Amino acid sequence: MKYAFVNGIILDGTKDMVPQKRMAILTDNEKITDIVEDNVNLSDYEIINLDGKYIMPGLINMHVHLPSAGKPQKKQKDASKTARFVLSNPLGRAAGYRLCAGYARTELMSGVTTIRTVGGLADFDSRLRDEIAAGKRVGPRILAGNEGISVPGGHMAGSVAHAVTSPEEAAAFVDKVAAENVDLIKLMITGGVLDAKAKGVPGELKMAPEIVKAACEEAHKKGFYVAAHVESTEGVRVALENGVDSIEHGAAVDEEILQLYKDRHAFLCTTLSPALPYALFDREVSHASEVEQYNGELVFNGIIDNCRAALENDIPVALGNDVGCPYITHYDFWRELQYFHKFIGVSNQFALYTATLRNAELAGISDVTGSIAAGKDADMIVTDSNPLEDLRTLRNVRMVVARGRLVKDPKVSKYPECERELDKFID
Repeated sequence: MKYAFVNGIILDGTKDMVPQKRMAILTDNEKITDIVEDNVNLSDYEIINLDGKYIMPGLINMHVHLPSAGKPQKKQKDASKTARFVLSNPLGRAAGYRLCAGYARTELMSGVTTIRTVGGLADFDSRLRDEIAAGKRVGPRILAGNEGISVPGGHMAGSVAHAVTSPEEAAAFVDKVAAENVDLIKLMITGGVLDAKAKGVPGELKMAPEIVKAACEEAHKKGFYVAAHVESTEGVRVALENGVDSIEHGAAVDEEILQLYKDRHAFLCTTLSPALPYALFDREVSHASEVEQYNGELVFNGIIDNCRAALENDIPVALGNDVGCPYITHYDFWRELQYFHKFIGVSNQFALYTATLRNAELAGISDVTGSIAAGKDADMIVTDSNPLEDLRTLRNVRMVVARGRLVKDPKVSKYPECERELDKFID
């Protein structure tokens, strides 16, 4: 279809974006072909009248785990046991795959037109990516990581990550995942909030440096970049010293680590969402233990410190929300932008730029998506009001365009408890 999006206010996704009026966005199938004054002849196009609403690039969520919903739970479940059950038979695999496909669709309906998966079940992520790209399923563009690499007793080992015990096993598993035609490799270098058994030790180093190095060398040899789950200062140092390209989450850093970021040309993927419930919720709501709350606050503050230091030192920062953690759902990536503004102190404009064009640049797809420009894919969303004034307008998008395919008035099912408790922290 050839569409002309008219009578809207354009935010193009660039760093210095300003509202543009009286312009029409022209698309032909999946591509934006031009942006012109809206008084030209548009008789060859189907007119999409935006009625004064705001149109901008679709959001890009850089940290997603598709198998998990983010539904609040009173007791932590054994994720590895669930994963083994799902993958143990054809019926379970089919059900698990449909679940992931449904969550991917929810991402799209919430305004996220691209996701980067960083730990999933088997080869589900890359299979789903290809089915969506072929038009067989509805969902966002996927940059697929498939199953990550951990170690015995390490973060997510046995669920969305495979445990290796040596550098040789790490390199061999990189080869296995690469054969599934993934887009990146994911390592689980440290533990997390729920892995820690005592106060003050979240993000304990789990993966030996030589394993990190072997995985990175094999990945780079095959042309893949490496993302790593890291939630401690020691973990950030080990990751960067041994070849990791993006730090997921982060921790407090020193001058030496800041230089390592620069020397490695690495970037930070900030994820404020997952630690917030543990750090800031009342324990009667989060059902966290005293240890988990203490460590959640430690990790939350470390992510904030790392992000602020990165921005102050011109180290690239991406945004993801670690969807799948308790209270972090597939429809609420917009909250991560709000937290970026609230806790890091960036402008609404910079938050929106980061979640669109900047994320696309850091993911290596800015020639395809991330901004509204001729030649790029028609990945766009429409909101009632101006997100540069209030990012909360992103919670209810009025239209989604994904590679030229139009969805008017998209709907998602929401968890009332998530909405009620998380809304306390978005002002």
